[in-house]
Amino acid sequence: MPKADVFVVSGHRDDGLLDFARPRPNDLERPAVLNFAAVIIMNWFPTQVSNSSADNPDPQAGRPGGSEPVESAILDAYSMAVIKVVETVSPAVISVTGVGQQARRGSGSGFIITPDGYAVTNSHVVAERDRLIAETNEGDRVDAEVGGGDPATALALLRLASRDLPYVSVGDSSQLRVGQLVIATGSPLGLQSTVSTGVVSATGRSMRSQAGRMIESVIQHSAPINPGNSGGPLVDTRGHVIGVNTAIIMMAQGIGFAVPSNTAQWVTTEILVHGRVRRRHLGITASGVRVAREAVRALDLLTDQAVCVHDVEPQSLAAKSDLRSGDLLIAMNDRIIESVDDVHRLLASIPIELPIEVTIVRDSKKLTVVLGNG
Repeated sequence: MPKADVFVVSGHRDDGLLDFARPRPNDLERPAVLNFAAVIIMNWFPTQVSNSSADNPDPQAGRPGGSEPVESAILDAYSMAVIKVVETVSPAVISVTGVGQQARRGSGSGFIITPDGYAVTNSHVVAERDRLIAETNEGDRVDAEVGGGDPATALALLRLASRDLPYVSVGDSSQLRVGQLVIATGSPLGLQSTVSTGVVSATGRSMRSQAGRMIESVIQHSAPINPGNSGGPLVDTRGHVIGVNTAIIMMAQGIGFAVPSNTAQWVTTEILVHGRVRRRHLGITASGVRVAREAVRALDLLTDQAVCVHDVEPQSLAAKSDLRSGDLLIAMNDRIIESVDDVHRLLASIPIELPIEVTIVRDSKKLTVVLGNG
């Protein structure tokens, strides 16, 4: 059978999405990944590809066996895409280290988000460090101080002692798709300005922070990262930061995790506006329990899992809201509770200005308790 040509519709749609390739009848013979890559190339680099065609009018050019195989053009354009992103983002990426004896504890990465020197990194990179030095891609060393930290999301905000700095553009992590190309930059193992590429392997993961809380909507990706990458940006092909690299699984290959950019934006806004990340503190000791089958049927519960309150701190939000020892928490604002992690997640996701209706089981009855904003 004849080999396939690649016929691509170039340009962007009004909604910002890429146009799709329309295959010719013989296009089905070509590997799908090359067709898809060609779509990306023609959309992102129509000028370069068009100029290449004009310089080489050979009708065989671009065909398998021709003088300029399409595969080479695809790889070249892919390289140019990465180079373009790196050149855009790298000036705003920093290496973060301690001073004196604290420098022996290793370094991390970060990235500048405003021209007046605010930068994001991981909370464990700056933990228990009195003085910090931020080193830019150009080798400039700038004093930095911690503007605030949130171990619950593994994030921290720095303030560099400098102005008129290059800074990154932060994207919307909720728009990420599995399979999307991502680029990680940072200083792994002390190697300044290291770049690696991969794809989004999964979204919506949960990961426990060092503070014990679950971090939600974590991005799993395959861009190789190592110790020292922590706090560095995970970037999409438009040069927008869509995550903060935070963890790897030791002995695993191609498995890294990043806190989503939307979480980072919320944390930095809370720190800048309020000086800390505000969260409700219920003031209870609790654990997950299984509800008796008879109670599930009698009360028409949606699950047999609940959280049992063991103790209530005096003058706490729980005490003011009349939560009592022995109560079973089964829902918050009509969202099911099956574990203590669910309680943490829901408390963090509901705006602190809004009240929360907690559905409980007490004395074999289903009741509603309203939590204020504390």
